[in-house]
Amino acid sequence: MYESLAVVGATGAVGRIMRELLEVRKFPFKKIKFVASKRSAGTELTFAGKTYTVEELKPEVFDGVDLVVASTPDEVARDYLPAAVERGCTVVDESAYFRMDPKVPLVVPEVNPEAVCEHQGIIASPNCSTTQMVVAMKPLHEAGKIRRVVVSTYQATSGAGLPGTRDLENGTRAFFSGESYRYETFPYPIAFNCIPQIGSPKHQGYTSEEMKMVLETQKIFGDESIQVCPTCIRIPVSNCHSESILVETEKKITADEARELFAATPGIVVMDDLPHKVYPMPINCDQRDEVFVGRIREDLSSPNGLAFWCVSDNLRKGAATNAVQIAELLVEYARQGVHAGK
Repeated sequence: MYESLAVVGATGAVGRIMRELLEVRKFPFKKIKFVASKRSAGTELTFAGKTYTVEELKPEVFDGVDLVVASTPDEVARDYLPAAVERGCTVVDESAYFRMDPKVPLVVPEVNPEAVCEHQGIIASPNCSTTQMVVAMKPLHEAGKIRRVVVSTYQATSGAGLPGTRDLENGTRAFFSGESYRYETFPYPIAFNCIPQIGSPKHQGYTSEEMKMVLETQKIFGDESIQVCPTCIRIPVSNCHSESILVETEKKITADEARELFAATPGIVVMDDLPHKVYPMPINCDQRDEVFVGRIREDLSSPNGLAFWCVSDNLRKGAATNAVQIAELLVEYARQGVHAGK
């Protein structure tokens, strides 16, 4: 059983939401500790009516801990999370560092929950843009087997962390006041602008963010035959990623059938009434844990194509919520006597 829990990166943007979710969802534990960098260590926070002192991230902080939920930069995950595994912890990791390691399962509970049983100490949570897409893909793939995906993402500044959000807010103020502003995160002004690059250049003109969507999708579904063509764009929205998705399936799925499939899938909310202007938007999906789908229609250019619009809170389902759901899955398997882990 998992009785002692450590939240690593507890004072960060995703860590704060993890704390909220663990409390609201009444995650079971006997002991809990909150861990962060040396800069944040020693600060106090309140959780479930009690005050806790944040501990500094060191290997020994994992002594006596059963389960770790972590949201850290890649290099921090690389340097510290193996020490948790060495001490017998099971780790749910939000960073990108272990995602494509063949020994590490990449899990979205609504899509491939059984993969957690293959872990060897670390379970990875996918990139935010991948997570919402594969949740939406799941019922379509089961019904008609997806062969190809063309996706364009419209990603919020919160995906670049707190500095990204500051860039949007301060850049907007500077724009209206006629003042200059030195951007912290983005190479160009994000206020009143779109930047068609997220991440570094990688394979054949695609960026690192785009290649994450390609490789992570194939790994999550366990199917390298699924072809993914992504374009990732940063837009001047503070939170929630939006995606325009076109899938081609082996078996034709009509728009009406797709609506029924989406509506019957846990974790998906259908908002699809074009005549009444009902569809997902960042403004009505913020601070929600579900994936929202609308603008569902058949592709005019392909007999087996289906197009739709998908929005999700990237800090929640794209990060914190998915990690907490993985932890809940581990606890549920343990209650059922299912051994998760090799």
